[in-house]
Amino acid sequence: MILTLNDVHVRYGSAMALKGISLAMEEGSIITLLGANGAGKTTTVKTISGIVAPHSGSIEYCGEKINGLPVEKIAKLRITLVPEGRQLFTDLTVKENLLMGAVSRKEKAKIGEDMGWVFSLFPRLHDRVKQYAGTLSGGEQQMLAIGRALMAKPRLLLLDEPSLGLAPFLVKEIFETLRTIHERKVSILLVEQNMTMALKLAQYAYIMELGTIVISGRSDELLQNDRIKKAYLSYDV
Repeated sequence: MILTLNDVHVRYGSAMALKGISLAMEEGSIITLLGANGAGKTTTVKTISGIVAPHSGSIEYCGEKINGLPVEKIAKLRITLVPEGRQLFTDLTVKENLLMGAVSRKEKAKIGEDMGWVFSLFPRLHDRVKQYAGTLSGGEQQMLAIGRALMAKPRLLLLDEPSLGLAPFLVKEIFETLRTIHERKVSILLVEQNMTMALKLAQYAYIMELGTIVISGRSDELLQNDRIKKAYLSYDV
């Protein structure tokens, strides 16, 4: 397993945000973490990436415990987060943002080659390479956020709501790009509210409610489950 969470609890003050969640992820897979706002999805990926410290439980990456490590050490393990809201350096250019993604890399010689790959995934970024990130459209900013994460050469890519606020045609484009990224053997943990599209992309899914995992299973099976469709998929767009 590339990632294992075992009975992870997270508190924000006196409030319990995660109430003993456990999940496992095979290397080279795509899993999706689904649920409504406030379910605990963002807290989960922030905890994996070290931004939030768990109150109890364990997080293992490639068999080694990582909870308690600082964010920069977790990043050097090639765990990379594309955060909700993108969080770009808006006063830097597209190229400068991409280079920021590679700042912790040791093998500098291949940075240009990897930037070329990012531009092949997102040709619009190449067209705007000298443009400030803050002047890009929402879809272009999401492309840049994903591209910046890829510049770190992630082994495990965490994405928090990459489709949020995007037009349907851009959502489709982003999801197709994730398929291409996965073909390079990148493991992907996808947090999404668009459950139907996420289930069609992922092999396995976990559905969260109020800090707990209430349902898990193979994505294709969940897509065909009438109870799941009625409870969780009826409001997808």
